Amino acid sequence: MFTGLVEGKGRIKAIQPQGSGYLLQVESEFPLTNTKVGDSIAVDGVCLTAISISSKSFTAHLSPETVSKTTLKLKKPGDLVNIERALKLGDPVGGHLVSGHVDGIAKIQKITYLEDFYLFEIDIPQEFLIYLIPKGSIAIDGISLTINEVKDSLIKLMIIPHTYKVTTLCYKKVGDYVNFEIDMIAKMVYKWVKPYIEESSTVASTLTIDFLKTHGFA
Repeated sequence: MFTGLVEGKGRIKAIQPQGSGYLLQVESEFPLTNTKVGDSIAVDGVCLTAISISSKSFTAHLSPETVSKTTLKLKKPGDLVNIERALKLGDPVGGHLVSGHVDGIAKIQKITYLEDFYLFEIDIPQEFLIYLIPKGSIAIDGISLTINEVKDSLIKLMIIPHTYKVTTLCYKKVGDYVNFEIDMIAKMVYKWVKPYIEESSTVASTLTIDFLKTHGFA
């Protein structure tokens, strides 16, 4: 489990086929103190298991599922990635709970510079829009971000200077692809509420405060 608060960037040293997957080696820009073999490390939001580790680099296997669902299949040696080590019990959760189980990839459609801030517009696949709301959370390349607006298939995300500087967002351009992970709490709530929504002909007549209280949601 992660928080979406990226610790720093890393650089891909090697990525090579191994069996039906790949072997990935990443060099971190910060010391991997107290990290050991078997620990989980998120690379651009993808939860990976370290199979070998040194003071500032680690190696992990990429399964066929990981390769097919994430942007790691597009990476090459020299590319920069976001790195976050797994959350420990007792650590502050400053972002939101992120599993590292990426839902898919999305395309950056527009980047607008607004003085010190950056407005990213990202095209999310249609089937995931039901989970997205303004002020909700989403992880983009492992970064915990707040959704400003949802319009058609686009989400708008306002990036503060600190996040822009310490993550790979500062290198992104229009047309680039990113990993996204939907907030798991949003998924759970939708799964619980969906059967009740389907019982009614309209969502508006179903989702009332009285309805939520009756079914234990409020």
